[in-house]
Amino acid sequence: MGIKKETIQFLKDLKKNNNRDWFTANKEKYVAANENSIQFVQSVIDEIAKFDKSIAGVEAKDSMFRIYRDTRFSKDKTPYKTHLGATLVGKGNGCNMAGYCLHLEPGNTFIGGGVQMPEPAKLKALRQEISYNGKEFLKIINDKNFKTLFTIEGEKLAKVPQGFDKEDLMGEYLKFKELIIKHPLDDKQLTAEDFATYCAKVFKAAVPFNAFLNEVVKGVK
Repeated sequence: MGIKKETIQFLKDLKKNNNRDWFTANKEKYVAANENSIQFVQSVIDEIAKFDKSIAGVEAKDSMFRIYRDTRFSKDKTPYKTHLGATLVGKGNGCNMAGYCLHLEPGNTFIGGGVQMPEPAKLKALRQEISYNGKEFLKIINDKNFKTLFTIEGEKLAKVPQGFDKEDLMGEYLKFKELIIKHPLDDKQLTAEDFATYCAKVFKAAVPFNAFLNEVVKGVK
């Protein structure tokens, strides 16, 4: 299953007309685009569940991001997000657990995984584990398939954080304030019939990375 061309066109039009009057006049198009994205994400969930049982039973409609932006603390006052997306985390898992993410936006579509903006205690624990068990972490991220598919991204400190040796061999990774992996996608891929299957194939390569992070954060209260 892929994304419908009408959904992509709606997002392009919304980017050009990000205001309440236009959105209200085109509410039916949004409803159709949202329903299409929910069906697509559900098909991805069903594929992921074949190799990650923790995702079985996750509902796409509960995993989707709201299209309405929170503008209270932002200089950008446009009312709507110009992408559709979801975060998929195993049922029963707490916050800051690593999972799978989908960001569907014409010209800037990507999928990935990892942990975004973890709580301070969990970030500290992740850094400690990476420092102590760097050999295992490097084995995961240097895997040929992983390196081909993903880049590690996220906000970083300028220096190795306090409490760690500034000469730590894992210093560059300890600087991360979040550990996110991304796989960019071309717009042409979005409408392909096998797009959901392709996404699941990419996500499968993220399993060891997510497992490493989750083994740490699940033990931090």
